[in-house]
Amino acid sequence: MGIPIQGQVGVQQLQDGAVQTLRQGRSAELISSQLHGRYFEQTLRGGLYSTGSGVTALSANTITLTSTTTPIVGVWNPSTSLVNLVILQASLTDRINNITSVDLGGFVWAASGGNGAITTGSAPFNRRTLVAAGSSAKAFPGGVALTGLTNSLVVFEGADFPVASGLLTTTVAVATPTPSVVGVQFFDGSLIVPPGGVLALLNTTSVTTHSVTSRLMWEEVPA
Repeated sequence: MGIPIQGQVGVQQLQDGAVQTLRQGRSAELISSQLHGRYFEQTLRGGLYSTGSGVTALSANTITLTSTTTPIVGVWNPSTSLVNLVILQASLTDRINNITSVDLGGFVWAASGGNGAITTGSAPFNRRTLVAAGSSAKAFPGGVALTGLTNSLVVFEGADFPVASGLLTTTVAVATPTPSVVGVQFFDGSLIVPPGGVLALLNTTSVTTHSVTSRLMWEEVPA
């Protein structure tokens, strides 16, 4: 006969390292819940980072795959890094900025491995301390080339972001607000950028008549 699993009914206040029984409800059910917000634990422990852009116009280099590429948003994990970047979420707002807008062809994710010589990028934003410090990665929030990229990017899948339509924009006045669309893609840990890896969001047709805002969020976990 096995040993019955026992729990404690009600809220518990524990410190790190404490050993305690599992929590139960008043009907003897095992309580299993998210408790705090979805990313609370990772954020509280200082391991959640992000990068993103304010309003940034797309350019000819947001479609290339070499060291001249300027990702819409992206991240590089240096080859000397001791962590994996576990991608959790990305978001994008696409806005038409011109009355003669051109279709941007769609958004795609591209990646490259084995890169140790990229000289650009900035410190990501720590979502607990609210400062750009503490990360092993280099962020590319838009408009910054992957200077020093060793291995060309390869497009591996489409991104889950809609494209603002250019239809009817030639019939409205310059001052008329232009359409914008918003998309969020939840990776939830299904994509990892290892040391030396680069992840970049690109569009596929050269265009300057779309502007975007973006966000890329990840957790840094020991490799």
